[in-house]
Amino acid sequence: MDRYAELHAGFRWHVPADFNIAAVCCTRWARERPDAVAIRFEAEDGTRTDFTYGELDRDADRLAAALRRLGVGRGDRVALVLPQRFETAVAHIALYRLGAVAMPLSMLFGPDALEYRLNDSEALLAIVDESGIANVIAARPLCPKLATVIAVGAAEGQGDVDWTRALSAERASFVAEKTRADDAAVLIYTSGTTGPPKGTLIPHRVLIGNLPGFVCSQNWFPQDDAVFWSPADWAWTGGLMDALLPTLYFGREIVALQRRFAPELAFEVMARHRVTHTFLFPTALKAMMKAVPAPRERFALSLRAIMSAGEAVGDAVFAWCRDALGVVPNEMFGQTEINYIVGNCAVRWPARAGSMGRPYPGHRVAVIDDDGNECPRGTPGDVALHRRDVHGERDPIFFLGYWKRDDATRDKFTGDPDDSWCRTGDTAAMDGDGYLWYQGRSDDVFKAAGYRIGPSEIENCLVKHAAVANAAVVPKPDAERGALVKAFVVLAPGFAASSDLAVELQAHVRGKLAPYEYPKEIEFIDALPMTTTGKVQRRVLRLREAEKAKAPRSE
Repeated sequence: MDRYAELHAGFRWHVPADFNIAAVCCTRWARERPDAVAIRFEAEDGTRTDFTYGELDRDADRLAAALRRLGVGRGDRVALVLPQRFETAVAHIALYRLGAVAMPLSMLFGPDALEYRLNDSEALLAIVDESGIANVIAARPLCPKLATVIAVGAAEGQGDVDWTRALSAERASFVAEKTRADDAAVLIYTSGTTGPPKGTLIPHRVLIGNLPGFVCSQNWFPQDDAVFWSPADWAWTGGLMDALLPTLYFGREIVALQRRFAPELAFEVMARHRVTHTFLFPTALKAMMKAVPAPRERFALSLRAIMSAGEAVGDAVFAWCRDALGVVPNEMFGQTEINYIVGNCAVRWPARAGSMGRPYPGHRVAVIDDDGNECPRGTPGDVALHRRDVHGERDPIFFLGYWKRDDATRDKFTGDPDDSWCRTGDTAAMDGDGYLWYQGRSDDVFKAAGYRIGPSEIENCLVKHAAVANAAVVPKPDAERGALVKAFVVLAPGFAASSDLAVELQAHVRGKLAPYEYPKEIEFIDALPMTTTGKVQRRVLRLREAEKAKAPRSE
């Protein structure tokens, strides 16, 4: 059944003037169902602990009081260098109650990356556990405004204040600040795939803007027994806004796993915790597909919904999820600035393999040209979101702007400020039924011999071959044709690189796509450069090829 038009016609935004993420994600559940489980924590050593909404509420009150005592107030930025763990959720709720701004940072960041973000944001406090304490200590001498480091878990004793002692000294009776829906709540730095990282300032109302997409992509979340898990780091939009906060908004359980992702481990975790809903990057799904082709023969899974985002899913992964897992994956598209705007909902409208999906209810999305005009159906252009939805109401999904970068904020929009399009920088075409078909980042699309090449279609074709675990396609400079199509290929277990295999892969693509699309050169590589959010950094490979082309040839 296709109920898409009906859902859009009947949808209306309801955004109160006063709104606070902590109130809807914790306070109300602590009052109504204090003993309900909020976080299922599984430590690196396998130890498991369940934490309730009552415990989340209590510890958030105590931390908010401790932070106020340490000088944190409304609008202040506080860095959270924490993985998936109970204390991460506590810190977010506490900061929202304070009216402060949470700045989640990946535990994978080294000292230089931390130093840049801590100084650019002028963070005055950082909360860190053992996974990031050494790098924070290394960066700190060059961060003059960072006044206090709170140490968590095994890092206690290495900061200025220990988490346990700070909370035990406070009472669980904090009076939360009243915040407006437009007040800043989170500062997330972009991954820097298209330039220096920019701080994206997100208000409380953005959670409301995310909810239609979350509900749809998770096949009408929630159900009473819903258990959510995703390996997505809670330091990023995908982990915070697509997993942690919406799960808590609906008062359900989320698994916090303090272990590195591995394909078989993912299946074990989903079986052990009876996970019903998940968000898995295409790169994770590809690895799982290659490692465990028939998962239901080995694992008792309870999956009802799989959302995937970050890269194009492709029809090979789509078919495997549908056939091997018994769940049609719902691809989703968005970015930190305007998250959860396009996608699928297999239980409400048909998902089409290889498509990004349709605009979610509440969002007016189009493909536009360089002048801001909507492109004819089938013509590629820049995916963009309008300030106002199809009913003319303001869309709450929009970020406030880039931190201290008014020029970059203005460049993101086309048109009058109140009647404008926000460009995503991603290229796609929209078909006659409103489905979007991804072609790549606008700076990833290139021309070879006069043909416009979108890398994702070629990459998807390569991954269909049994020997390919992952692939990235970039232009290789060529004097005659401008560029050649080059593929970097990561091999699946059991396969070895060879010239014969390269020829076989070229023939594989040539036989399935247009003749001009097959990779004229294939380079086997141990691993593709990835962002910490699981996206392939084609820019790194593209720049590498450009540098090689400039280098003088040896005689």
